[in-house]
Amino acid sequence: MMRKCKVCSGRKKIVFCTLTAVFALSAAACGNKDYGHHEKGVANPDTSQTQFAIMGSQSALSPGYDDNEVLNKLREDAGIDIDWTTMSESLAEKVNIRIAGEELPDAFMGVGFSNYDISRYGDDGTFIDLTPYLTEEYMPNLSKILEENPDIRSAITMDDGYIYGLPAGERMGTAGIGTPEDYSIYSIPQFAMINKAWLDDLGLEVPSTLEELHVALKAFKDNDMSAKYYGNASGSTIPMSTGFDQWCWGQNIFYAGFGFTNWPNDVCNDLVLGSDGKVKFMCVTDQYRDAITYFHDWYKEGLMDIEMFSQTDTQLISKCSQGYVGVSTWWYIEELMGDYAKDYVFLPILDGPDGTHNVTIRTGGGINSGQLNITKACKSPANLLKFFDMWYVPENVMQLQYGPIGTYFTTQNEDGVWLSISDEESREKYGKSSGELKGEYEVAGPKLILSDYYRTTFRMEERAIERLTDLYDFWMSYVDDTTTYPVDCVFTGRELDDIDWYKANFESAVSEQEGLWLKNGGPTDEEWDAYVKHLRDKCGMDKLLTVYQNAYNRYAGIEKN
Repeated sequence: MMRKCKVCSGRKKIVFCTLTAVFALSAAACGNKDYGHHEKGVANPDTSQTQFAIMGSQSALSPGYDDNEVLNKLREDAGIDIDWTTMSESLAEKVNIRIAGEELPDAFMGVGFSNYDISRYGDDGTFIDLTPYLTEEYMPNLSKILEENPDIRSAITMDDGYIYGLPAGERMGTAGIGTPEDYSIYSIPQFAMINKAWLDDLGLEVPSTLEELHVALKAFKDNDMSAKYYGNASGSTIPMSTGFDQWCWGQNIFYAGFGFTNWPNDVCNDLVLGSDGKVKFMCVTDQYRDAITYFHDWYKEGLMDIEMFSQTDTQLISKCSQGYVGVSTWWYIEELMGDYAKDYVFLPILDGPDGTHNVTIRTGGGINSGQLNITKACKSPANLLKFFDMWYVPENVMQLQYGPIGTYFTTQNEDGVWLSISDEESREKYGKSSGELKGEYEVAGPKLILSDYYRTTFRMEERAIERLTDLYDFWMSYVDDTTTYPVDCVFTGRELDDIDWYKANFESAVSEQEGLWLKNGGPTDEEWDAYVKHLRDKCGMDKLLTVYQNAYNRYAGIEKN
């Protein structure tokens, strides 16, 4: 994949060295109710322990944490010592061995346990319940954040009602550029754009409806605008080119004229949450059927790129940067259109045949609790949590994420916001890029970065500022309903089993059929009925709906009827 589309993807979640493998529970550990010094729901008053053993991950560039100046300052302020056992490889295997053999450190840090693992290790007593410590007495910094952001507490509360890990994650949103509302940078993943120079040459306005766009695309094709305007080869014009159901370069934004946008997402594609709190799949609605039928006509007329179902983002960039494409989707016009960027403008959300539109926005910046988990071996968790509570000070998490003040952050602007070192300055001072410098100093663990930190504490990357500005100033003005299914919902073990069993097949079946109908036409009534029956009978659609509804109800505190 090209780096351009991924400029912010590394910020999606602060989960360093996250382990995708499911940590197996040993027979010895299963059902073990030995909670050591601890009782669920009750704070341990013991404060005698000041030497702690922590096992976890580190960046491949990190020399380890023993001499990390930021960690050592926080450790000294907390009055504790730490014996670090960290690694960048083979962590899953080592953690498995330690848990299975009951050779537990006081805490695991930066391991990236899944909610499935956390729930089970909490249930068998391997991880202690942290709920009684999330108070002003024990963790004043974190408890204040949880009080102001109850959704974060919901995201780290397991289905049994207990909390077994501290929150970690990054929420990059428009509040970071000073807006009163905070919209995630992932809210609208596709920004559509159109060649205005071609429109002007043809005497056409920037479209505001799908029908007007249809007229423009036909004009681009009929007049072979790539050849006419840029002097490219005859017949080289591609009226519209995108990927198919791709993240920032798909066709999904154009479905807004039919009342939805079925973005690829982190929960389940085509799943939407209504303002009434009910979940549904758009892929079995009349709106979806109408949209597929409508856009097949465009594909049949040669207005949509015939290669949209198979091309890579690299191929799309190549076509666009050579002046072949009239309409496409991406985050940044300049990156996609290259030397022709000056001729393009953003294409607004378009009204459909009924004169309306609706954008299904996405959530982002998921919170997880698998980056710091205290085990039953810890005798004095209150002392250790005093150390980790300091991680929730904005200026501290800034340094844990990037590097120390004086090294990675060298200057402040007129508002007192820290500015990161430039690549040129880093190479001159340290003989390495700023990215390499960050890799040496970054610390895995429970780092929580909220949107407003970028406004009050440290400046975000210029590219992110540009994208958030476009999102807030242009795209969000077309959004009437900001209801979205939260990516932070916590699922039970049984629910996760259902998701693992059905989700992939469900999404694959929907995507495959959508592509076939766009290319070949349809669906007939018989085809549609068979499709819905297949999703229900073979792909677990109803089971998935029940799973996502129940998880949302717990997240939102909705009682079962």
